[in-house]
Amino acid sequence: MTLNSDMPDDIKKALMETRTKWGWFIALGILLLIFGGIAFGNLFIATIASVYVIGILMLVGGIVEIIHSFGVKTWGSFFWWFLSGLLYAIAGFLAFWNPLLASIALTFLLAVALIAAGILRLWVAFSDRSAPGWGWVVAAGIISILVGLIIAFRWPVSSLWVLGVFLAVDLVFQGWAYIAFGIALKNAPRLESKSAV
Repeated sequence: MTLNSDMPDDIKKALMETRTKWGWFIALGILLLIFGGIAFGNLFIATIASVYVIGILMLVGGIVEIIHSFGVKTWGSFFWWFLSGLLYAIAGFLAFWNPLLASIALTFLLAVALIAAGILRLWVAFSDRSAPGWGWVVAAGIISILVGLIIAFRWPVSSLWVLGVFLAVDLVFQGWAYIAFGIALKNAPRLESKSAV
């Protein structure tokens, strides 16, 4: 089966090259599923791993902001960029120094963010009830609030496993997504070049 289109040849070439790699996408998906299963098997270790990843991102982000601050021309802008970068870098360092304390703080922030996002979704949905699908937004808001409240009511004990659950679920969904993408690439119709049409 072929698919004739008016796509430029360079895009067709890129799509055909990607299609030949379908097996790699499936292999990556299977690997992510395995990692997700391992994370589900030990949520505490997965939580600590999540804290380390967040710590690395904050540390790198802080260093980049500090470097950027030296390129700013005015003293006031320099001070705020430098201070922001320094706080990010310190937070990243603290995540490595005491990952358990960092997981407690991050879990609390996650609970607050989920509750706030749920309230905002409810407000948006009820503000425009004439919009199609507003009931789904209400349902999503209620679920976000409930998840946030469950995490908050079990805090700080929930900080031992919540981030690990989020990491495990993300790995599993990413794994299935890569597998589905690889299968779709394998079964996709072939693209013909314009000269073959």
